[in-house]
Amino acid sequence: MDKLTTDSDSSPAGWTIKPGESPVVGTAIHNGTDLGRACRPLICLADANRRREEDPFTERFIADFPTQIIVHRSRFQVDLNRAREAAVYLAPEQSWGLRVWREQPSEEIVTEARAFHDAYYGELKRVLGEIEKRYGRFVLVDVHSYNHRRDGPEAMAASQREAPDINIGTFSMDRERWAPVVEAFIETLRSHPFNGKPIDVRENVSFQGKGEQTRFVHANFPNTGCAIAVEFKKVFMDEWSGEPNQAAIDQLRAMLASTVPVLEAVLRGMG
Repeated sequence: MDKLTTDSDSSPAGWTIKPGESPVVGTAIHNGTDLGRACRPLICLADANRRREEDPFTERFIADFPTQIIVHRSRFQVDLNRAREAAVYLAPEQSWGLRVWREQPSEEIVTEARAFHDAYYGELKRVLGEIEKRYGRFVLVDVHSYNHRRDGPEAMAASQREAPDINIGTFSMDRERWAPVVEAFIETLRSHPFNGKPIDVRENVSFQGKGEQTRFVHANFPNTGCAIAVEFKKVFMDEWSGEPNQAAIDQLRAMLASTVPVLEAVLRGMG
């Protein structure tokens, strides 16, 4: 169940799946920064600007999950959390107003990106199908991060009212069916302090969980799969310099890890 793809110059350009003995899965599908060799000369976006919109360090947040799925390819080549036809950013309005390409990517590049999208979701369905057969139900924790200082490093941050420390997205799930799972997950996160203070965890505030991965899970496993979209505000790093705060990362990693036995117990209790 382990897969790692590479491109012709041996740079990781695919995904890694680390299987475990649990119905709880953690994913970091926007963690990657790699670009295929054919794409690199065509990308005009500076690396720093590109990485600001990727989800750095999310691989570390799921490091204690029994099963982990980590994507290495940059979302700026193919965004696995967008629908297949929108997975390549062809216009600035698809990418926060950023111009990504020096010139429009060739049909070959777009076709390859969509093939990668197809391959990933084919593999995801296979892996989750195996977990479903073994455990009956599963939870996929879809981990992302988001910027809250978009106006610049010295500008005011987004207001706390509109930007919780952790945003839980539940848009595409049957919220009533999965209420025990979601509520236990949120309460477990809230039970931990962050930097000595209560952490702000809220549902469907800055994001609603409308990404492709959660939609895919709920469409293909409507009665057995619960996918929770988790957006960590970048309180664990300087989003402009890219500098991580390792102590903050460790706290958030431990916080997320503490949800695993809770989620396992809730799933067992659902019969």
